[in-house]
Amino acid sequence: MDFIRQVLDRVGDKWSLLVIAALEAGPLRYTDLQRDVPGISQRMLTLTVRQLQQDGLVTRTAYAEVPPRVEYALTPLGRSLHHIVTSLITWVADHHGQIREHRDHTATRP
Repeated sequence: MDFIRQVLDRVGDKWSLLVIAALEAGPLRYTDLQRDVPGISQRMLTLTVRQLQQDGLVTRTAYAEVPPRVEYALTPLGRSLHHIVTSLITWVADHHGQIREHRDHTATRP
């Protein structure tokens, strides 16, 4: 049960969800990935892709070029998670107004 919680913590955090969603279209270079995940710091992006790579959800491919080029892509395991991530993001986009109203309502109650 502890391992399941650890995995849910990893794949359920906001940065992991957004990185997985950004990589759906195909491999991205680090700077492109950072641009496609607004608000993520360089340190957090590095940590997130490293953790996703450790879990087998993302690959990191370094090309021996000058300047060096690194691309990140979803693995088959990461692609299988993408559908769930997209559903969750769509649900939030569809209901953010209602959630905001509820938050505002509870914030103004004594």
